[in-house]
Amino acid sequence: MPRPGLTSLLLLTILVTLVATTDPAKYQVKVMRTLKPVDSSNANLKQCLWFAMQEYNKESKDKYIFQVVKVLQVQMQVTDRMEYFTEVEIARSTCKKPLNNTENCVIQENYKLGKKVICNFLVGALPWNGEFTVMETKCVDT
Repeated sequence: MPRPGLTSLLLLTILVTLVATTDPAKYQVKVMRTLKPVDSSNANLKQCLWFAMQEYNKESKDKYIFQVVKVLQVQMQVTDRMEYFTEVEIARSTCKKPLNNTENCVIQENYKLGKKVICNFLVGALPWNGEFTVMETKCVDT
């Protein structure tokens, strides 16, 4: 019967061997095309922004829907998907949640209700499959 100390040493040796032989590069996403600027009229970008805003409005505790006012900067890189890095100015609209698709939302002009935010969204997309994922969101009030 093996001694308890010997069994622990054997398990520790196996664990260290497994960790040392694991290839971390195997789990990294390979960048096939580095960041390049994208025109704000790009159709895939428009889909990504639409999706990002749907997710933003879903997560937001605000009573009103926010809309993109201005696209400030966009870059795209290709990994295992298309990744869009966007910087946009968004603002509170006149439409309350939940959004009724027949409503015509405009940006809130009332100085008490008006609110603008600068957001950076990282959206992963496989647009040919209709798959979009908001990978990161960072927003700051202006």
